[in-house]
Amino acid sequence: MPTIVDTEVSKPARITGRVMSGVVVLFLLFDGAIKLVPLSVVTETMDRMGFGASDALARNLGIITIVCTLLYSVPPTSILGAILLTGYLGGAIASHVRIGSPLFTHTLFGLYLGLMLWGGLYLRDGNLRAMLPFRR
Repeated sequence: MPTIVDTEVSKPARITGRVMSGVVVLFLLFDGAIKLVPLSVVTETMDRMGFGASDALARNLGIITIVCTLLYSVPPTSILGAILLTGYLGGAIASHVRIGSPLFTHTLFGLYLGLMLWGGLYLRDGNLRAMLPFRR
């Protein structure tokens, strides 16, 4: 049975990956936390997006965001967390497309975050590099 060998990651790549991942983690934890409260800006935005001003839905989304972010931030489960967060961000993109939000600032923000998420993970995780090798 073939196994994945951990590829060596240079120190600058690892540091850059940790910084990128750290920015993503901080943003998503903040996003999840304001949904747990939930702040009025959260429920008003959800209402404008067609989901209704439901505190329960906001809290559930906050819990999902925080759990997936914590999975991403722990090295043994980081790839699972990245996959789950990719689905979550895809749903956010679809919601913005549905209501006609501005393209580069709102709709594609989930894409920007997803690129940072996967880029940071790729730079810091040798196993992911071994699974997805980029050749020159």
